[in-house]
Amino acid sequence: MSDRKRRAVVTGGAGFIGSHICRELLERGWSVVVLDNLLTGRIENIEALLPDPAFTFEHYDVTQFVHVEGAVDAVLHLASPASPQDYLEHPIKTLKVGSLGTHNALGLAKAKGSRFLLASTSEVYGDPTVHPQPESYWGNVNPVGPRGVYDEAKRFAEAMTLAYHRAHGLQTRIVRIFNTYGPRLRPADGRVVSNFLVQAMDGEPITIYGDGSQTRSFCFVDDEVRGILALLESDYVGPVNIGNPSEFTILELAEAVLRATGSSSDIVFEPLPVDDPTRRRPDISLAEQVLGWKPEIDLPTGLARTYEWYKEERHPK
Repeated sequence: MSDRKRRAVVTGGAGFIGSHICRELLERGWSVVVLDNLLTGRIENIEALLPDPAFTFEHYDVTQFVHVEGAVDAVLHLASPASPQDYLEHPIKTLKVGSLGTHNALGLAKAKGSRFLLASTSEVYGDPTVHPQPESYWGNVNPVGPRGVYDEAKRFAEAMTLAYHRAHGLQTRIVRIFNTYGPRLRPADGRVVSNFLVQAMDGEPITIYGDGSQTRSFCFVDDEVRGILALLESDYVGPVNIGNPSEFTILELAEAVLRATGSSSDIVFEPLPVDDPTRRRPDISLAEQVLGWKPEIDLPTGLARTYEWYKEERHPK
């Protein structure tokens, strides 16, 4: 590439994780083109990047044909609603970005001879019967339940990605992202960390769905991005779990949020949503082996950093 900067196209780059990836790529010397229709992304997430001459934003829906002028070295496909609140509100758009959007992003990578990274999800494991979940586990997904619009969109996207690898020799990478939190997670996002933080900050009861015994594993966004980019730079093709293997019950998370915020909110319980997974924890043996990656930021530290951002978001200086 001589002296040319490496150039990445990031679909969904104005979203929560996408915006962090864009910043990190720029800091590593890449130039970045973001394609985002702002369905769930926010221009505020990338506002600080807009003056950078190495950064370009295009308001664009990748379910339409995708073309980018000039050389492209990597296509990172992150575009998709990702929280239950968002994909249940936009079920058809979620299915379309997972199918048509993935196909179009793969087509761009093929046309440019570039590497392709798909942001998949731990939701491909559904309500798992194997614990913790290794990449070899095929999952336990209800394809016709309300969550199926997201789960099956990502499962299809993985199949399409590997079809391009096998049929066209495309360099592909698939990251299965587990519950991620941190700055720029929308306060109204609907995911459990944002819900609990907002309720605690407002002095409202923290709402737990179910009895709170269901578990999740929470990865701070800086760790997640480091793992994703390690996979992008690696030679490993198949899916890789990137998540924090420290497992917490939802009740333990609520208690950790109360400690982080100093809130005196009560905890209340509501019925569990349909098909809500009972346990979720990544087996990260593969990531440790092929990427030399493991998370470094524990839950109390990550919650404290996220809480500071939420305070700044509400009361900017």
